[in-house]
Amino acid sequence: MKRGPAVFLQTAIIFVGIAVFAFLLWEPTIEGRNAHATLFEIYFEDTFLACAYIASIPFFASLYLAFKLLGRAGRNEVVSSQSLRDLRAIKYCMIVIIGFVAAGEATLFMVVRGEDDIAGGVAMGILVASLTGAIAVAAAVFERVLQNRMSLERQ
Repeated sequence: MKRGPAVFLQTAIIFVGIAVFAFLLWEPTIEGRNAHATLFEIYFEDTFLACAYIASIPFFASLYLAFKLLGRAGRNEVVSSQSLRDLRAIKYCMIVIIGFVAAGEATLFMVVRGEDDIAGGVAMGILVASLTGAIAVAAAVFERVLQNRMSLERQ
Protein backbone atom coordinates (compact mmCIF):
# COMPACT_ATOMS: atom_id res chain seq x y z
CA MET A 1 0.00 0.00 0.00
CA LYS A 2 1.27 3.46 -0.79
CA ARG A 3 2.00 5.87 2.03
CA GLY A 4 -0.72 8.42 1.05
CA PRO A 5 -3.79 6.17 1.41
CA ALA A 6 -2.41 4.70 4.64
CA VAL A 7 -1.98 8.17 6.15
CA PHE A 8 -5.48 9.13 5.00
CA LEU A 9 -6.96 6.03 6.66
CA GLN A 10 -4.94 6.67 9.83
CA THR A 11 -6.31 10.21 9.91
CA ALA A 12 -9.83 8.84 9.46
CA ILE A 13 -9.24 6.47 12.41
CA ILE A 14 -8.11 9.39 14.56
CA PHE A 15 -11.24 11.38 13.66
CA VAL A 16 -13.50 8.39 14.38
CA GLY A 17 -11.82 7.92 17.76
CA ILE A 18 -12.22 11.60 18.67
CA ALA A 19 -15.86 11.63 17.52
CA VAL A 20 -16.77 8.51 19.51
CA PHE A 21 -14.95 9.80 22.60
CA ALA A 22 -16.75 13.16 22.34
CA PHE A 23 -20.09 11.38 21.89
CA LEU A 24 -19.44 9.20 24.95
CA LEU A 25 -18.82 12.32 27.04
CA TRP A 26 -21.60 14.48 25.56
CA GLU A 27 -24.56 12.09 25.22
CA PRO A 28 -25.20 11.44 28.95
CA THR A 29 -25.67 15.16 29.56
CA ILE A 30 -28.61 15.38 27.13
CA GLU A 31 -30.25 12.13 28.15
CA GLY A 32 -33.81 12.61 29.42
CA ARG A 33 -33.32 11.16 32.89
CA ASN A 34 -30.28 13.37 33.48
CA ALA A 35 -32.09 16.62 32.70
CA HIS A 36 -31.73 18.05 36.20
CA ALA A 37 -28.72 16.05 37.40
CA THR A 38 -25.34 17.48 38.25
CA LEU A 39 -22.22 16.36 36.40
CA PHE A 40 -21.20 14.30 39.42
CA GLU A 41 -24.55 12.48 39.42
CA ILE A 42 -24.36 11.88 35.67
CA TYR A 43 -20.84 10.50 35.50
CA PHE A 44 -20.29 8.89 38.91
CA GLU A 45 -23.67 7.51 40.04
CA ASP A 46 -24.89 5.86 36.84
CA THR A 47 -23.81 2.21 36.73
CA PHE A 48 -25.07 1.77 33.16
CA LEU A 49 -22.80 4.60 32.02
CA ALA A 50 -19.85 2.99 33.79
CA CYS A 51 -20.59 -0.28 31.98
CA ALA A 52 -20.81 1.59 28.67
CA TYR A 53 -17.42 3.20 29.29
CA ILE A 54 -15.87 -0.15 30.20
CA ALA A 55 -17.40 -1.69 27.06
CA SER A 56 -15.82 1.06 24.93
CA ILE A 57 -12.29 0.01 25.91
CA PRO A 58 -12.10 -2.82 23.33
CA PHE A 59 -13.35 -0.39 20.66
CA PHE A 60 -10.55 2.08 21.34
CA ALA A 61 -8.03 -0.77 21.58
CA SER A 62 -9.08 -2.01 18.14
CA LEU A 63 -8.79 1.52 16.74
CA TYR A 64 -5.23 1.70 18.07
CA LEU A 65 -4.37 -1.69 16.58
CA ALA A 66 -5.86 -0.70 13.22
CA PHE A 67 -3.81 2.52 13.33
CA LYS A 68 -0.63 0.49 13.91
CA LEU A 69 -1.57 -1.97 11.17
CA LEU A 70 -2.10 0.85 8.68
CA GLY A 71 1.27 2.30 9.65
CA ARG A 72 2.89 -1.01 8.77
CA ALA A 73 0.90 -1.10 5.53
CA GLY A 74 2.24 2.33 4.59
CA ARG A 75 5.79 1.04 5.09
CA ASN A 76 5.02 -2.17 3.11
CA GLU A 77 5.62 -4.31 6.20
CA VAL A 78 2.18 -5.91 6.39
CA VAL A 79 3.38 -9.48 6.00
CA SER A 80 4.67 -10.02 9.52
CA SER A 81 3.77 -11.95 12.62
CA GLN A 82 2.98 -8.67 14.42
CA SER A 83 0.34 -7.83 11.79
CA LEU A 84 -1.14 -11.27 12.28
CA ARG A 85 -1.31 -10.73 16.06
CA ASP A 86 -2.89 -7.31 15.57
CA LEU A 87 -5.59 -8.72 13.27
CA ARG A 88 -6.30 -11.49 15.76
CA ALA A 89 -6.54 -8.96 18.60
CA ILE A 90 -8.92 -6.78 16.53
CA LYS A 91 -11.10 -9.83 15.94
CA TYR A 92 -11.16 -10.63 19.66
CA CYS A 93 -11.94 -7.01 20.56
CA MET A 94 -14.96 -7.11 18.27
CA ILE A 95 -16.10 -10.39 19.82
CA VAL A 96 -15.80 -8.84 23.29
CA ILE A 97 -17.91 -5.86 22.15
CA ILE A 98 -20.57 -8.26 20.85
CA GLY A 99 -20.51 -9.96 24.27
CA PHE A 100 -21.00 -6.62 26.03
CA VAL A 101 -23.90 -5.78 23.71
CA ALA A 102 -25.51 -9.18 24.33
CA ALA A 103 -25.13 -8.73 28.09
CA GLY A 104 -26.60 -5.23 27.83
CA GLU A 105 -29.55 -6.49 25.82
CA ALA A 106 -30.17 -9.28 28.32
CA THR A 107 -30.02 -6.78 31.17
CA LEU A 108 -32.37 -4.50 29.29
CA PHE A 109 -34.90 -7.31 28.96
CA MET A 110 -34.64 -8.32 32.60
CA VAL A 111 -34.62 -4.87 34.22
CA VAL A 112 -36.75 -2.63 32.00
CA ARG A 113 -39.18 -5.12 30.50
CA GLY A 114 -42.78 -4.07 30.97
CA GLU A 115 -41.93 -0.64 32.36
CA ASP A 116 -40.74 1.15 29.26
CA ASP A 117 -40.53 0.79 25.50
CA ILE A 118 -37.22 -0.93 24.75
CA ALA A 119 -37.45 -1.14 20.96
CA GLY A 120 -34.92 1.65 20.42
CA GLY A 121 -32.37 0.07 22.72
CA VAL A 122 -32.80 -3.32 21.08
CA ALA A 123 -32.44 -1.79 17.62
CA MET A 124 -29.23 0.00 18.63
CA GLY A 125 -27.88 -3.23 20.11
CA ILE A 126 -28.63 -5.15 16.93
CA LEU A 127 -26.98 -2.42 14.85
CA VAL A 128 -23.82 -2.36 16.97
CA ALA A 129 -23.63 -6.17 17.08
CA SER A 130 -24.06 -6.38 13.31
CA LEU A 131 -21.37 -3.80 12.59
CA THR A 132 -18.88 -5.30 15.02
CA GLY A 133 -19.67 -8.77 13.69
CA ALA A 134 -18.88 -7.59 10.17
CA ILE A 135 -15.59 -6.10 11.36
CA ALA A 136 -14.73 -9.33 13.19
CA VAL A 137 -15.43 -11.37 10.06
CA ALA A 138 -13.32 -9.01 7.93
CA ALA A 139 -10.45 -9.23 10.44
CA ALA A 140 -10.72 -13.03 10.41
CA VAL A 141 -10.63 -13.11 6.60
CA PHE A 142 -7.62 -10.77 6.47
CA GLU A 143 -5.95 -12.86 9.16
CA ARG A 144 -6.46 -16.02 7.11
CA VAL A 145 -5.18 -14.35 3.92
CA LEU A 146 -2.12 -13.03 5.74
CA GLN A 147 -1.50 -16.44 7.30
CA ASN A 148 -1.65 -18.10 3.89
CA ARG A 149 0.67 -15.50 2.36
CA MET A 150 3.17 -15.92 5.19
CA SER A 151 3.12 -19.71 4.77
CA LEU A 152 3.68 -19.33 1.00
CA GLU A 153 6.65 -17.03 1.58
CA ARG A 154 8.24 -19.54 3.97
CA GLN A 155 8.18 -22.26 1.30
